[in-house]
Amino acid sequence: MTADQLLTNVAQLVTPAGVGASRGRDMRKLDITRDAAIAISDGQVIWCGPRREWTGAADVEIDAGWCAVVPGLVDPHTHAVWGGDRLADFESRATGVSYEETLAAGGGIRHTVACTTASDTDALLQATLQRVRRMTRAGATTIEIKSGYGFTLEHELRQLAVVRALAALVPATLVPTMLFHLPPRDAAARVDWMQAAVFEWMPAIRDAAVGSVDVFIEQDAFSVAEAGELLRAARAQGLQCKAHTDQFNAIGGTELAIAHDALSVDHLEASGPAQIAAIAASRTAGVLLPGVTLHLHMAAADGRALIDAGAVVAVGTDCNPGSSPLFSLSLAMALAVRLNGLTPAEALTACTVNGAAALGLADRGRIVPGSRADFLLLRSADWRDLPYTLGDDAVARVFIAGIETS
Repeated sequence: MTADQLLTNVAQLVTPAGVGASRGRDMRKLDITRDAAIAISDGQVIWCGPRREWTGAADVEIDAGWCAVVPGLVDPHTHAVWGGDRLADFESRATGVSYEETLAAGGGIRHTVACTTASDTDALLQATLQRVRRMTRAGATTIEIKSGYGFTLEHELRQLAVVRALAALVPATLVPTMLFHLPPRDAAARVDWMQAAVFEWMPAIRDAAVGSVDVFIEQDAFSVAEAGELLRAARAQGLQCKAHTDQFNAIGGTELAIAHDALSVDHLEASGPAQIAAIAASRTAGVLLPGVTLHLHMAAADGRALIDAGAVVAVGTDCNPGSSPLFSLSLAMALAVRLNGLTPAEALTACTVNGAAALGLADRGRIVPGSRADFLLLRSADWRDLPYTLGDDAVARVFIAGIETS
């Protein structure tokens, strides 16, 4: 066997065990190989194991410097395309104004919508490019990016076009998702808007090569009935479904999304035993967003209960200007241990193979023959430094499809 590249002097090669998404306490199972090597050709892993067992040749050898290697991280939930900032919201919240109060008063998301729609396309692209580069430096090799700051079909499609344009400029895989964030506040306008969303927006979203639709289901956002209309229309167009659910109130959004075989239900801070049991009994991943817990001083989603019930659990940054200005998935991993009750091994699995499952991707999240050669060299010989370290300093080098990023 001849490889394009051979990574050697790997202190620990660490990857989630098994095949497919890891469920429940199986998330703790890691395969750890010491003094390992990884052979790569055409951007894929073709062999990995103990260095002494490699008998092939390689065009290039890369010295890992006796550091630990883990799979590239997969961020299944970001809102990275936005204009303006939310610094005034941040300051007012420090005086006691709640996130829901800000949203109800027309601030929050609506302020970001105004700033985003007023920004020209090149400005949005350049700002998002810098954010994606920060995410990649912290270890994210696949990043989902939602729209949701447009409120009109034209502006939502413009945000999604920015994501597609960025895909040619960055090494990371970018996954665009159409987000239905908030409906019009006027009741009459809301009815007409829903009709347009179902019959006009969905075909346009499909034609824009967007694979998934996400709906924010909450008391001050879309009702369960409205979300049901949107998810049914999405499925009719062959689109995958996701949902923001149980962030502030458990109003039935989780159960609705699961009924539509959603890839994921995200947030879950208000999920109770019924919602946790429903997620555990389904194929839908539960995505934890600890950056929101930290930034908004909210109660954390009960990741421990989800895993103990047997659910597929993933972790994302929810990178956005209002509720989670977090660019590092490695930091989100560390927060999931401290805030959501995950073990270090569970957190690694949640940020790799289960993050991929939350996006419907099966070719990444593990370092095994046939997988994409997305992996991280850490600064330490012990992989546990990744969830231990509070920040992105634990990541020394990032490889995407076998190529080191700058």
